[in-house]
Amino acid sequence: MVKIGVLALQGAVREHVKCLEAPNTEIVIVKKVDQLADLDGLVLPGGESTTMRRLIDLYGFFEPLKEFAGEGKPMFGTCAGLILMAEEIVGYDQGHLSVINMKVQRNAFGRQRESFETDLLVTDVGEDIRAVFIRAPLIVEVGENVQVLSKYGDEIVAARQGHFLACSFHPELTDDHRFHQYFVSMVEEAKANN
Repeated sequence: MVKIGVLALQGAVREHVKCLEAPNTEIVIVKKVDQLADLDGLVLPGGESTTMRRLIDLYGFFEPLKEFAGEGKPMFGTCAGLILMAEEIVGYDQGHLSVINMKVQRNAFGRQRESFETDLLVTDVGEDIRAVFIRAPLIVEVGENVQVLSKYGDEIVAARQGHFLACSFHPELTDDHRFHQYFVSMVEEAKANN
């Protein structure tokens, strides 16, 4: 049994919970810092990254999230969650949690009205993965030890570095749960190896 949390400060929390449901998986909606201690993995949902960072600071999550990441526990960030995990953000002096060696650009795919859906090939996850892009960020470049999992045209939209997984889009807004089940398998593997 693995226990996976969804950080519930903002974003599509219920949708992530639904996608994570699997045998041998307990899902926790994380609203308090002390809930992190019991988790084997954590999802950072989409939302608005600046607002999410303010809430992370307001509720004292910043250092505990850094510690969680440092313990080798898997984290999965979608859209704004990806921005929070990036080491570098175009136009900003520093990243937030800075756990993945990548540079990202916020709102790279345009405003709300430029939102779109498409099917992507995602390495290790599958073909025809439905991807919903809403004011989505873009992975401009990746550094050493970062595996590019998916591209939209020439643009990088999903990556993994060790036990950290991130994507520009919202897999939680579809009925295709393969991306989340891939994360569940990452959590199971990490727990078995610890």
